[in-house]
Amino acid sequence: MISRVANRLRLAWAFLRTLVGDDAYDRYRAHQLSCHPGEPPLDRKAHYLLRQQEKWSGVSRCC
Repeated sequence: MISRVANRLRLAWAFLRTLVGDDAYDRYRAHQLSCHPGEPPLDRKAHYLLRQQEKWSGVSRCC
């Protein structure tokens, strides 16, 4: 019973992290290791800055 509750809490926490983007670096590292194993990965700070630059660069309004 307790392990079932703990498992559901773990799944809920993982879903919440994905929903708010908190696991973006973890997902990036998993992708990097599986698809680009020879390339050095970005560190957390560089990854964050790159994503912020991608998010806020360019036109973000209609007028």
